[in-house]
Amino acid sequence: MTDTRRGRPTMRDVAAAAGVALKTVSRVVNGEPGVNPATAERVREAIRRLGYRRNDSARLLRAGRTASIGLVIGDVSDRFYSGLSRAVEAVARSHGHLLFTGISEEDPALERDIVTAFCARRVDGLVIVPAGTDHGHLRPELEAGVAVAFADRPPGSGLEADTVLSDNAGGAAQGVAHLIRHGHRRIAFLGDSPAIFTARERLRGYRDALAAAGLPYDEALVSLGRPDPHRLRAALAAMAALPYPPTALFTANGLITTHVLRALAARPGPDRPALVGFDDLELADLLVPGVTVVAQDPAGLGRTAAELLFRRLAGDRGPAQRVLLPTRLIVRGSGEIPPPARAA
Repeated sequence: MTDTRRGRPTMRDVAAAAGVALKTVSRVVNGEPGVNPATAERVREAIRRLGYRRNDSARLLRAGRTASIGLVIGDVSDRFYSGLSRAVEAVARSHGHLLFTGISEEDPALERDIVTAFCARRVDGLVIVPAGTDHGHLRPELEAGVAVAFADRPPGSGLEADTVLSDNAGGAAQGVAHLIRHGHRRIAFLGDSPAIFTARERLRGYRDALAAAGLPYDEALVSLGRPDPHRLRAALAAMAALPYPPTALFTANGLITTHVLRALAARPGPDRPALVGFDDLELADLLVPGVTVVAQDPAGLGRTAAELLFRRLAGDRGPAQRVLLPTRLIVRGSGEIPPPARAA
């Protein structure tokens, strides 16, 4: 059996098909001047007919670049991460770069493996949403010229790198203060693992809002841990059994809010607690009542981090920047439910 497969067409194939010198094809492909318009059109027609594609690998490697960057995020299916990822890709595309994405699953060891693999493939830069707190392994890459920017959470190990964060503490304080203004004095906090920077910052904002209103911090009203529905249902049940149960809930990320809404729907009653969640939710405005949220800007996080990255790739050697993006309160109904008369 004869193997009829052929390799990809080369510049030599194009030159032969167009009846011109190899240098002429090179000039047309690279947009250089000095080629007769009719000859250039004959070369372009041969390129179209043969399906020739320029191989940029050698040219880029000679320049010390691969025209690619890596993005490390926790979960591509999460609405927050998908918005951040799309924004990074849009900036990369505008700079003529490809984006490779790795999913860390919030595992520091997996994050490090992904970063190592990207660097082994000579990406020009990295945008990282860190799962871990030890980023000392990135120092050799930074010294070798790889640009790095962090989004959503700062790097660990005292690493100096551009970082873009949401105002987690300020946003949480704003959401809790909103509940306080609506008459609530017993407000529960349901958060993520305290090992995560954003979880700690949102808890800090919760405590700041209580302190500003002269309300005590009660450990019995705080539940921290992975956003597991069983843990959250157990926490809600324990809080409901307190002598003075919470009349309002602050849920510290979108997944926790979703699990809590399901738990509340499973035990409807006349004294449904008010609720404000951190992170907006798809269809949050269609629920009854609509879900009041503190919305951050994942696209802004991704876009700003990527722009800082490409500024470094363009030669910026200034001090590392730390950018704080604002959040906004979106009022829809769930955060405006008043406390029961007996609890007011």
